[in-house]
Amino acid sequence: MSDCLSILFGGHLRKGTTSHQRFCALEQLGHRVWPVDIYPPTEISSGAILSRISHKLFRLGVPYLGPLDLTQANRQILKLVDKHPIDVLWLEKGLQVRPGTLRRVKQVRPSCTIIGYCPDDMAARHNQSGQFLRSLPWYDVYFTTKSYGVAELKALGCPCVHFVANAFDPNTHRPVTLTAERKKLIGASVGFIGTFEEERARSMDYLASQGIDVRIYGNDWETFRSSTPNLRIEGRAVYGDEYAEVLCACDINLCFLRRANRDRQTQRSVEIPACGAFMLAERTDEHLELFKEGQEAEFFGSDEELVSKVRYYLDHPEERKRIATAGRERCLRSGYSYHDRLRWMLKTGVGTR
Repeated sequence: MSDCLSILFGGHLRKGTTSHQRFCALEQLGHRVWPVDIYPPTEISSGAILSRISHKLFRLGVPYLGPLDLTQANRQILKLVDKHPIDVLWLEKGLQVRPGTLRRVKQVRPSCTIIGYCPDDMAARHNQSGQFLRSLPWYDVYFTTKSYGVAELKALGCPCVHFVANAFDPNTHRPVTLTAERKKLIGASVGFIGTFEEERARSMDYLASQGIDVRIYGNDWETFRSSTPNLRIEGRAVYGDEYAEVLCACDINLCFLRRANRDRQTQRSVEIPACGAFMLAERTDEHLELFKEGQEAEFFGSDEELVSKVRYYLDHPEERKRIATAGRERCLRSGYSYHDRLRWMLKTGVGTR
């Protein structure tokens, strides 16, 4: 594989997204990266409404549908492939990309390697589209952060699938020094950043009912109601530098897994320790492979154990800090950054040709 590749990168390129972080990491590795933003702005429009309806119909079982190509991504991809000698077409959750587009890429650039990547569960219907399913045979390789997804994506028609663990962006996920005022403004004894799910909501409500200060940032919490004043819901998501600040402002950061994605690890699993912040996560075999329990992170398997460990570590700040420091050191030592992961993925992916 050449040290410098010409990569056409299709993904969600709004600043602050993990897709944009991976795009920047590829540039920082020295590659020439051409951007194609697959996902439109979040503003409500007639096109966006039609796109959501189309995707919902697909999830309900109507074949061939999915989100609409509102950014003209297929046209952009073909235009760039015609103009430039692209070595790699990298697509992140390319639900809008049509199989005819990938077929044309192969005709114009036979040596181009088509690589797919997504941290979501791409074998689940809600993460798919008709275009995506019909395009899978055209991918040279697909990388999934779901270990069970390897066999499932192969069964759906993708010829080569590899598992890769989650990663962090060293430019974003790093220790942040905060003033006492800033820490008080955004932090808490126990914090969580993530989208609403019923099970995690119940666990944090129970934790707060035990007299522990809990603060939640994330989307879709508008309809959740708690009877305890110790649970504070901010009603907004945080990204980029503010995300790292919130993690560093909380004494304990919870890491719940998303049931809808059948998670055994998630992006927060690596991002929290990379910030030098203390992580208390759901115990899984993959979490235990990433970090040593009680030394580099902490884990729980029930609400009762969650409460017990929160109380213990709030009472033992020096031990908490020691584990947080070791967690960050593990991230650096074991190569959990996007730069390290992407270097391996490109070597593995281009090597499949």
